Order: sequence, then structure tokens, then C-alpha cells
Amino acid sequence: MTFYREDYMDLHQKNILIVGLGISGMAAARFAKNNGGIVTITDIAEEDDLAGYLQEVRKIDVRTELGGHNTETFESADFIIVSPGVPHTILPIERAQKKGIPVLGEIELASRYIREPIIAISGTNGKTTTTRLLGNMLESSGFKVFVGGNIGNPLIDYAGGEKTADIVVAEVSSFQLDTIDTFRPRVSVLLNISADHLDRYPDFYSYAMSKSRIFKNQAEGDTAVINGSDPFISLISQTLRTRILPFYHEDNLNTKNREYAVISRRNGQSETMINIFTKENPKGFLDLSQVDLLGRHNMENVAAAALAALAAGGTIEGIQSALNDFKGLPHRLEFVKTINGVHFYDDSKGTNIDAVVRALEVFDKPVVLIMGGRDKGGDFGQLREMVKQHVKKLIVMGEAGNVIKSVLGDSCQEGAQNASAMENAVSLAYLAASPGDVVLLSPGCSSFDMYQSYAERGEVFCKAVEDLENPDRNIMHDQ
Repeated sequence: MTFYREDYMDLHQKNILIVGLGISGMAAARFAKNNGGIVTITDIAEEDDLAGYLQEVRKIDVRTELGGHNTETFESADFIIVSPGVPHTILPIERAQKKGIPVLGEIELASRYIREPIIAISGTNGKTTTTRLLGNMLESSGFKVFVGGNIGNPLIDYAGGEKTADIVVAEVSSFQLDTIDTFRPRVSVLLNISADHLDRYPDFYSYAMSKSRIFKNQAEGDTAVINGSDPFISLISQTLRTRILPFYHEDNLNTKNREYAVISRRNGQSETMINIFTKENPKGFLDLSQVDLLGRHNMENVAAAALAALAAGGTIEGIQSALNDFKGLPHRLEFVKTINGVHFYDDSKGTNIDAVVRALEVFDKPVVLIMGGRDKGGDFGQLREMVKQHVKKLIVMGEAGNVIKSVLGDSCQEGAQNASAMENAVSLAYLAASPGDVVLLSPGCSSFDMYQSYAERGEVFCKAVEDLENPDRNIMHDQ
């Protein structure tokens, strides 16, 4: 891909240190090598723990330092590219920065080689659904689109690839935003901010300020799509120099903006339409009656994606078409199946407190809730009222299981029970449920105590549900 930006980085014959051998680290290493860099990859994990990546490392022929970080390697680098999973505050990085060595992330590096307009989406919850939906809306409007970033396709792969698009749609996390410098999305989307990753950030304010960096380099002529009902985002938006497009539910509509979207009801039903007031579509609307997504939060995701699509040149017809065809994503309030009248839902992507709240408020039937995993520093006490209203019984597992049980157990009608593994949790939940009840996996924690990812955790849950109907493992259920 030809360089078009003045601030692209000349990597030829430069010592490039990649910190963290993951998906984005591997992609950055490949890109740097292809552009003439002298590449070293460092990771604190041992070689045995990185076996899945080492074959690819050998293919591109770069140097590795595994099992720890060598400070001298950091201080002799010309550029340091840090992966999202690595805190940019570790001592070797801080020492290198003090010596004036540039430290940036893969998103920042990629953006310096991309000439196409970038739409960036962030938020505590809903990023991936909104990113994928927005990409579909733009494609249905006639654009050629690359969808990547934190969604699983590193932006640097696009920057170094042969294929080109009209628009780049990127999901960006707070960790990625921590290491931007000149990254400037032409359209930014900030869906919501609630407490998360407090195992990495010292407090909510620090985390929220990382999220707000999505607007850092935007200027007049750019667009910010925001959740108008989120108090922190609304406060941040007051200082922006961009065009602002907020979205609301009709029961909390409070705006002086002439351009906005509002999620509306008809005849007391759940949300069934989005009215859109923008210069592109002064009186447009989207019909939600056929949308295959659950929950008020997903209607917010739809509104945000639609506003961003319009700002980027999408058509209301293309947006509606994509919306009608969208089926949601795996492990995000995904219906699994019904067994003897008990409905099973997989929300393994619900890795923080706010995600659990959003999942529970979807259901008006009693819920048997499976929670647990690795604690990210959230306050489980914030769930007490929601659990009291919706949860019949709580099944807990993983490292955080006992903490969750001690905080929320007395809020459930039938208390809380420990499970040794996911299969055991599903069996216990099924036995506790009655026909018409919901069994919901919404962990409120990361998966890394027991699984490689939330996706693996969700797959194990779905397999355990399927096994309930296996004659060899069938559990008698009272009806």
C-alpha cells in the first residue's frame, strides 16, 4: 500500500521492538519486517505458553526474547510497539520513554499508513456488535469496507495488505487508545462508559479518560457519535470541536442538538423504531420491529451504528437492509436452545458488571444466573437490586465465585451455589430452573482463570447445554 500520510514512520533498518506476542503483536511484527525493520519480539510468557505463535514467528524470521523483558533491549530500540494486553506503564517502557524512544500501539502505527477515512468505535459494552453492524450498513449502502481492530482483524494487516477499501471501520479498546498519538478517526463512536478493567486502571476516572481519547485528535469537520444519556460522555462532549450526533431513548430525551436519534416505542410496546434527525436525513426513521437483537442496549448500538453510517455517507435504505439481515454475534445474549421449557442464553461476552445488568433487564421470566471467572475489579454490590428483581438462583464458579456468592447470595430467592466447572454449573442451573425460566450465562468476569477467551467459555457452555439432552448424561427434570 502506498504511503499518503506525512507522519508515516520509516521503519527501514530501524530497531523495532514488539512488546507482547499476541494477534496484534504478531501482525505488527510481520508489518515491520516487511517494511525493512530489524524486529525483536519480547514477551514475559515462556516459550511453551506461546507455542501457537512460534511457528509464525519462525516464518517471518525475527528475533525473540521470551520469559521476561530485557531493559537493554527496550533502551536500544528505535521504536517500541506495545500490544493491547501489555500495560504501557511497565517499568521497561517507562524507562525507554524517558530516553525519548517513541512508544505506540499497533492501531497508531497502522493509522499512519492508511489514507482511507477511519470510523472508530469504543465503549465498555457493545463495541463488537456495533462495529460489525456498521460495517454491514456501509456495505449495504454500496461501500467497500474493511472491518477490523479489536474485533480480531488487526488494522496493521490492512495497512500492509494489497486490498483497499473505501472506508475502514475499527473497534478500539481503552488499551489501544492508551497508546495513540496522531490517530484521528473521521467518525468516532463512544457507546457507553461503566466501570471495567479496574484490575489495570487505578480508578473509574482513569479508565473513562482512556475511553475519551477516541476524540483526542478529532477536529472541525469530523463527527462524534455519542450516548447522550451517559453523564460522563455528555460532559466530555461539551469540549469537543466536532459535529456531535447523540442518541437517546425517548424516555430520557434531553437535547438542544438539532441532529440526533431517538429510540421510540409504539403503543406501549418495546422499542420499535428509531427516529433520525440529521442533515443527511432530516426526517428519517428505522423500523426495529423485525430486528433480531435483544435489549435496550442493543437498540442503542443500532442507533449509534446508523448515525455513524449516515455521517460516513450511508443511505437510510442500506442501513435498514443491513439491520433486517443482522442476526447478532455469538456469545452476546445468544439464544442456545430450550430444553423441557427452560430457555438457555449464552452471554459469555458479558465480562463486567454493566453487561450483567443489561442482560438481566432483557428478561421478564425468573433467571438462573451463572456468574464467575477472573475478577476485573468491579463492584458486584451494584448488582444486588437487579439480582433481587430478576434472579431466582445464582450459580458461581471460577476465581471470583466465592466473592460473588458472599455479595449477592442473599439477594436471590433460592440463594447461591458453587460449581466446580462449567458443565457442573449448567447441570445445577438446569436442576434449579422450572419450565418457562431462563438459564443465563453472564459471568461479569473475564475468562482467563479457566479459558483462553470468552468465546471458548461460551462454546463450553453451549456444549454443556447440548449434553443435557444426551441420553448418557441426561438429568431428570421436574415438570
